[in-house]
Amino acid sequence: MTVNPELMGRRFELQEPYLVGREHVREFARAVFATNPIHTDLAAARAAGYADLVAPPTFTAVLQDRGLQLLLADPMVTFELKNIVHGDQKYEYARPVLAGDQLTTELEVTKVVARGRVNMIQATTVIRDINGETVVTSLATLVIGGEE
Repeated sequence: MTVNPELMGRRFELQEPYLVGREHVREFARAVFATNPIHTDLAAARAAGYADLVAPPTFTAVLQDRGLQLLLADPMVTFELKNIVHGDQKYEYARPVLAGDQLTTELEVTKVVARGRVNMIQATTVIRDINGETVVTSLATLVIGGEE
């Protein structure tokens, strides 16, 4: 299964900003066993100098996944989620994600490599706040295998 090289440069943007709620942060923190009270206790977060609860570092995977779902729905995509292995992931934070943030998400396919039965897509996801300031940039490498 060869990945269409014309995916290179394609961009996928969520239609509406994502409002980070306190309960989203608390639930995610519990799910990933993040025990620092700044994730679940508003008083602790404020005592640490934050305006609201601080999302665990991998929280933005929720938004990145939504961008990936848009990519997978693109007519140029001929592979399925079941054929994808997450090869690599990197995050660059400009600041922490806080409860109350309204975040926009744009995923761009920044590299397509086709090598026989194994193909790779590199996707860069930029998450910005409502003012357009970058909060986090994520770089993911997806390895796509399957039948030819």
